[in-house]
Amino acid sequence: MSIEVTRLENGLTVASDRMAAVETVSLGAWVGVGTRHEPAAINGVAHLLEHMAFKGTDRRSAYDIACEIEAVGGHLNAYTSRESTAYYARVLAEDVPLAIDIVADILSKPTFDNEELTRERAVVLQEIGQAYDTPDDNIFDRFQEIAYPDQAIGRPVLGTGEIVNRIDRGTLRSYMTRHYGGQTMVFSAAGKIEHARLVDLVSDAFANLPSDAESDSEPARYKGGDFREARELEQVHVLLGFNSMGYLDPDYYVASVLSTLFGGGMSSRLFQEVREKRGLVYSVYSFVSAYRDGGIFGIYAGTGANEVGELIPVVCDELGKLATDATEEEVVRARAQLKASILMSLESTNARCEQLAQQILIYGRPLTVAEVVGKIEAVGAEDVRRLAGTFAAGHPTLASLGPIGKVEAFDQVAARFG
Repeated sequence: MSIEVTRLENGLTVASDRMAAVETVSLGAWVGVGTRHEPAAINGVAHLLEHMAFKGTDRRSAYDIACEIEAVGGHLNAYTSRESTAYYARVLAEDVPLAIDIVADILSKPTFDNEELTRERAVVLQEIGQAYDTPDDNIFDRFQEIAYPDQAIGRPVLGTGEIVNRIDRGTLRSYMTRHYGGQTMVFSAAGKIEHARLVDLVSDAFANLPSDAESDSEPARYKGGDFREARELEQVHVLLGFNSMGYLDPDYYVASVLSTLFGGGMSSRLFQEVREKRGLVYSVYSFVSAYRDGGIFGIYAGTGANEVGELIPVVCDELGKLATDATEEEVVRARAQLKASILMSLESTNARCEQLAQQILIYGRPLTVAEVVGKIEAVGAEDVRRLAGTFAAGHPTLASLGPIGKVEAFDQVAARFG
């Protein structure tokens, strides 16, 4: 693995990860702003901007953009998260100049045509409706709102229909001008690529990119609490979570090992106790959602209306047990799962490209595989027990959606912790 990083005069960071044995390149621009950088009045603007970037530039129509990338068998896409927005492509090595030119074009000279904006608003409204109709997606938005109330990091990435309908081309352009610049952006590539050539191409393509840009956001303030919504569904969707740590916290890797041990696979405690022994669920898992300055440790489960009354106390009890009896054998197995996941991802140009960009945005530099593996290997059973005890003593966030008649009262759940 050969990683090189260059910072251009306009502040844009260009990073490459050469993979000599492949014939393709994944590349793209990662911007270090997302939903948590939006004022409440325009929640959803980052996501709508991501859509509109593909809807025409001074040089290309939306159709031209699609045809040019697909004419060489390439793939072009984007996504918005709470802390970043990505515009990326995958092409054969010989088509890298075209892909860079297209990505630079949509980020430098989007027209934000009013007719296209009207159509794309309708598309985003359909996406919002689809998310609402997908309960195991919608429950995560509701959970986030309760965990982080009255702040940008708690608002939905897609925004709301009412707000999206109000966002005009001036709002899009103002947000882009304020937040998209060399200081907030990383251009990353992985695959069959020469770094010097990449730097030359990106320098030319982004020559007019301004250096100044803002990426400040209000600190994440976890509060927690209860959300429940009755709907006519076959299952109750339940999320239980606690205040956790961000990427920069020394305990981030402890939380990752703990989550893998607790609910990260078929050998995990949740899977064995809740599904295999009791048959209460089809799907149950734990997760860590980390941000720069905070995070969530959570447990998701989908269960029946009659089973939910047993499910929640069992999950609570299992977390409490983990604080006292997590074993070294379990920790060794969880560490192996995490290490294997990291090493397997190195075979993917997409994964390596994104990982490189995100590491630079978060840490300011690439992390070596040995460094990451070393941090995972340093986690022991005592660390897991300590952190599990911290979670079990914390104030929970509980979100439930569906036939919720037998969901335990929040005060009862909270009384099991703290």
